[in-house]
Amino acid sequence: MALVVEDKRAGAEIVHGAEECYQQSINLLEELGFPKGVLPLKDLVECGRVQETGFVWMKQKAPYEHFFVGANTRVSYANEVTAYVEKGRMKKMTGIKSKQVFLWVPITEMIMEEPSTKKITFKTPMGIGRSFPVTAFMTEEEKQKYLENGNEE
Repeated sequence: MALVVEDKRAGAEIVHGAEECYQQSINLLEELGFPKGVLPLKDLVECGRVQETGFVWMKQKAPYEHFFVGANTRVSYANEVTAYVEKGRMKKMTGIKSKQVFLWVPITEMIMEEPSTKKITFKTPMGIGRSFPVTAFMTEEEKQKYLENGNEE
């Protein structure tokens, strides 16, 4: 199994340390068109990206749970989160689960809908999706700028 994982990471740009990883994750989210608050990972120790394949990973010191007030949803992030990325989409995601009623459901895809809809959709391995307003995942600074520009929550 380790051989397969290493193969996916061949040719990757890798950074280490909390500050460098945080900056790389923010840059990635901005490049893809996602709000900065959608992956609130804590204590990052390693981040990597393979430009040719779009494979990315982020390792944190310990698993982390976050409650998104705007979406009324609890999300769990494993020690390592991985995905294949392209503009407006993260797919084949691992390491992320959302609590739905009494069950933890894996999230395997995240899609930014057309800008006019102002929605972000999350999908499970079964293809079932749920959409939320993009503002539910914005940082306070992003939300303030968004609302100042005449957008609605």
